[in-house]
Amino acid sequence: MRQFKAILRKDIVMELRTKEMVTSMGIYAMLTLVIYQVALSQSGAAFDPRRIAAGLLWLAFVFTSMLGLNRSFVHEKDQGCLEALLLSPVDRPVIFLAKAIGNLLFLVIVEIIMIPFFSFLFLQQGSYQGEFWMIPLSLLGGSIGIAGVGTMLATMSVNTKGKDFVLAVLFIPLMYPLLLACVSATTAGVLGGDGHIQQFWTGMAAIGAYDAIMIAAAWALYEFILGA
Repeated sequence: MRQFKAILRKDIVMELRTKEMVTSMGIYAMLTLVIYQVALSQSGAAFDPRRIAAGLLWLAFVFTSMLGLNRSFVHEKDQGCLEALLLSPVDRPVIFLAKAIGNLLFLVIVEIIMIPFFSFLFLQQGSYQGEFWMIPLSLLGGSIGIAGVGTMLATMSVNTKGKDFVLAVLFIPLMYPLLLACVSATTAGVLGGDGHIQQFWTGMAAIGAYDAIMIAAAWALYEFILGA
């Protein structure tokens, strides 16, 4: 537990000093949502943007997540922290858990920034009749899977030449089942109504199953990945 706290504290303190990762992720997410809103503004009054708003939110969040995951390990590699962790008597799964929790905290901060901005752009007051509480809950469930699996994939790609490209190639296919469930659950929250309650809980069940299976696999494989 002391090792876990030390690694997690190091990541948080480093981010508090520089504020590079959260700032870049937050600005990138908001700019992406603005571009989507501008594109949809020319679709005509008959088009309801709420039907695809959840998909646009998750597109922005996934791209933002890849940016943050890549930067979290690039700092470790450039400053020699990763080599120091490998030389220290720390269990590899402890490193995975600390890095994944740190990435999850940063993703949650970005979500706190994104949700009000997303609501302002796509869920205009007066026309929104959905279940708003479903949106942050589905985002949190998806963030757990993204942080866990993304931490493993970022570790694999950090030593390659094309870090961003390799991470994207590995990240998107593995995230596909999770994204389907997340978009379904978030869409239920955006549209609302009794007919979408079952859709939301079905999506959340799929998110929970994915998180449990994939994070357990990442936990078990991380020692071999980091050793390689």
